Amino acid sequence: MTKDSDSSSLIRLNIGGKKFCTTIDTLTHREPDSMLAAMFSGRHSLCQDAEKGYVFLDRDGKHFRHILNWLRDGVVPTLKDSIYSELLREAEYYQLLGLMDGINAVLNKKREYEELTELTRTDIIKCIQSDKVRFRGVNLSGLDLSKLDLSFVDFSYACLKNVFFSRANLQCAKFKDADAEGAIFHNATLRECEFTGANLRGALLPGADLKSANLQDACLIDSSFCQADLRSAHLQNADLTNANLEGAILEGANLKGAKLSNTNLKDANLQRAYLRQVNLRDTHLEGAKLDGANLLGATR
Repeated sequence: MTKDSDSSSLIRLNIGGKKFCTTIDTLTHREPDSMLAAMFSGRHSLCQDAEKGYVFLDRDGKHFRHILNWLRDGVVPTLKDSIYSELLREAEYYQLLGLMDGINAVLNKKREYEELTELTRTDIIKCIQSDKVRFRGVNLSGLDLSKLDLSFVDFSYACLKNVFFSRANLQCAKFKDADAEGAIFHNATLRECEFTGANLRGALLPGADLKSANLQDACLIDSSFCQADLRSAHLQNADLTNANLEGAILEGANLKGAKLSNTNLKDANLQRAYLRQVNLRDTHLEGAKLDGANLLGATR
């Protein structure tokens, strides 16, 4: 191979018996100081199959596709930790410093997350005795926080999967962008809470007091609000697909842009609710009260 070889010319590689096809530019551009870049710079003679034209490298080819994808796109793949370790060895062999740094950054971030202190119910009780309690970004998944006074607590960005909040006082608490999938808020007090952008997929909120709560842009797919009080709640652009709001009170609620596909609103109170241009074609509204509701442009 000569120095004046076209950088876009194809290169056939045999890595431990696995065949790959790429270009000189891919092998040399992103990691110019790597062994691969040096090998295909035109300065070195290569072990090439004269008949089929494959350049042979005596390495395990199991992860070489990840090497090539890194050289093409500069994106560290999403893999299991054990695979990252194997790929890191290959990156070290080929002297791909950028890929090595990327893998180590991913592994360090995962370790930091796993090393977060796990809090108990007792820890939470101690914390809420102080002012301006914040659990922003904290992993509280699976904890039993039922019947606690958690009013004004900031849970923004926290992981709250399957947390028990039953009968808890969460008035004015913040759940902005929190992941509360499968959380249980049975009969909880959630007046004026902020749930903007939160994930409440499959959450249970029957009988909850959500008066004036802000649920804009929240994911409420498959959630249950049976008999919940959502008077004057903000539900703009919320996704209520397959949600159950049977018997819920939505008087004066704003549902502009909400997704109500297969939503159960049977016997719900939607008096004076804002439903302009909402698609109600697949919504179950049997027995619902719609007196004074703004339905201008709504599809039924």
